[in-house]
Amino acid sequence: MSNLIKTVFFLILSAFLTHLIPFSDFFRNLDTMIHEFGHAIVTLAFSGKVMYIELFANHSGVTYSQVTSRWSLLPIALAGYTTASLFALFMFRMRASDKQRLGLQVMTAIAIVALILFVRNEFGIFWLLGFIILNTIMLAFMPRWLNDLYYLLLAFLTLEESVFGPFSLILYAWNDPAKAGDASNLSMVTPIPAIGWAVLLTLFSLWCAVRALKWFLNGRKSPRSPRSSRPGYRQQFGE
Repeated sequence: MSNLIKTVFFLILSAFLTHLIPFSDFFRNLDTMIHEFGHAIVTLAFSGKVMYIELFANHSGVTYSQVTSRWSLLPIALAGYTTASLFALFMFRMRASDKQRLGLQVMTAIAIVALILFVRNEFGIFWLLGFIILNTIMLAFMPRWLNDLYYLLLAFLTLEESVFGPFSLILYAWNDPAKAGDASNLSMVTPIPAIGWAVLLTLFSLWCAVRALKWFLNGRKSPRSPRSSRPGYRQQFGE
């Protein structure tokens, strides 16, 4: 059985199991936050203007922005799903390096920045506040074993969403290419149709998932000690 098939099977099993955990839906918005944050940061990197971000209870989100160049839509539209996939990979890398605390601090810092600078709708604001408060409690007061379980839950939920999100674009693009979110935006500025972009984004997310699960299955490694170490356009982006 190839690594890809193993990964797909593992993700389906993980999705089934995590749906059995009470309140797990609350944490699925972490992937949405990272997705929209990716859009926002790349928009700013290309001298665009981020007006605001909205996060919704159904795990969707949208980033409203203004850009000066039509071609800047390409990296901005790509940023959402690729950032989410890379962040899921980052979370498993932190766990493999026994640095879950750092990973939790990074996602909390992103939530704080998103709250202060970007998110403006009521649900998004209250979700971010709740997520930040809960993470702070986990970091400051909870024992390590509970922190590890909490981090692992967040990691798997983010990994699942980072794969199933772009996969859903394939279905949307098949039924109506104009309603395939970021894939539709990408097809507007390239000769590749929306379903082609949806497939490419899904393949990238699966590549990240294969590497993430490899790190998970190989177990955690404690950091080595120094002595043993070796050297003009208006556009909205969303899910």
